[in-house]
Amino acid sequence: MTEEQFSSTHPPLPPTTEEDRFSWLRLLRSRRVGTATFHRLMAEHGTAQNALEALPEVAAAAGVSGYEICPAGVVEAEFKAAKAAGARLLCLGSASYPAELAKVDLAPPLLWAMGDLSLLSRRSIGMVGARNASSLGTRMARALALELGQAGFVVASGLARGIDAAAHLAALETGTIAVMAGGVDVIYPVENTELALSIAKNGLRLSEQPMGLAPIARHFPRRNRIISGLSSAVVVVEAAAKSGSLITARDALDQGREVLAVPGHPFDARAAGCNMLIRDGAQLVRNGADVITALPPEQPAPEPIQQDLLTDLPNPRPDRRSLRDTAALHQQILSRLGPSPLAEDQLIRDLHRSAGEVAPVLTDLELDGKINRQPGGLLSLVS
Repeated sequence: MTEEQFSSTHPPLPPTTEEDRFSWLRLLRSRRVGTATFHRLMAEHGTAQNALEALPEVAAAAGVSGYEICPAGVVEAEFKAAKAAGARLLCLGSASYPAELAKVDLAPPLLWAMGDLSLLSRRSIGMVGARNASSLGTRMARALALELGQAGFVVASGLARGIDAAAHLAALETGTIAVMAGGVDVIYPVENTELALSIAKNGLRLSEQPMGLAPIARHFPRRNRIISGLSSAVVVVEAAAKSGSLITARDALDQGREVLAVPGHPFDARAAGCNMLIRDGAQLVRNGADVITALPPEQPAPEPIQQDLLTDLPNPRPDRRSLRDTAALHQQILSRLGPSPLAEDQLIRDLHRSAGEVAPVLTDLELDGKINRQPGGLLSLVS
């Protein structure tokens, strides 16, 4: 890789002051700045404050007029709500951020956490499944969670009814992490209120969403990638042929995690997804020992970034391009993309350009709502 290139997955230096954390959150909460764009802007501008200052100009270059960054008052209110709820902010690259999740492509820059942070230093197993679980399915989830917890593993799930709730309940005493689709202080579904309160006391609740935000449909797939990213393996206990649990399984495969499934009767629609996974190569699970045997060997944790050794490094700035060059590159990129995803590195090779030239233009197009960035470094046109 040449000096003018950078990796979109290289974690930014973690913030070290309250002002830095404020800027990170303000950047992430600004309009049209999702996880992928956050990483792009940080790679291009070095710090969140620099990115905030550049963002209106970037938006204008992408054809977005009247762009304004997230108001400071919105971020102040979120920090105030977090303090009232007892939530802590975990920043990518810091020692408190979950090490396994930090390794995945486009890891969430920020997470709100409520509960026992020490659980993040232990190895986790993700467990997901049907909301309308059968009695056999919930019994299996409880048995697996108990066995894995007694073996020293933390059980991670999504706090949904059915399989998720059964797994959390069984692992409360040994360690469980609930990844939430809305704000970490917003309990959904309401029927799991008592469980969520118990997890905040004895386990850990996590969310990348703003404090106080009620979950909506598109938040659930994003939550799923965090469950799998936290985990060394994902076990699917019951799942229909088209379900959120299979989305989690796909995320796990994209992230290089082991995927395992509990088989079910061919006539039971709730087992169709699990049977499909096993047919396609997922490990069949009968008990906790099957899960443990399938796990890859544990890797030593990376050394925390020593911020004080890196503070004097200059922040690289991208070369300035003329508007004509930028417009031409916009068209070249759009002409090569379609509804079917294309790998970003393949696009860069097709364009015969460096990553440093293409990355800022991809950010422009993403801010303008013309392209979608998907897990695994894939790009597609917005239909």
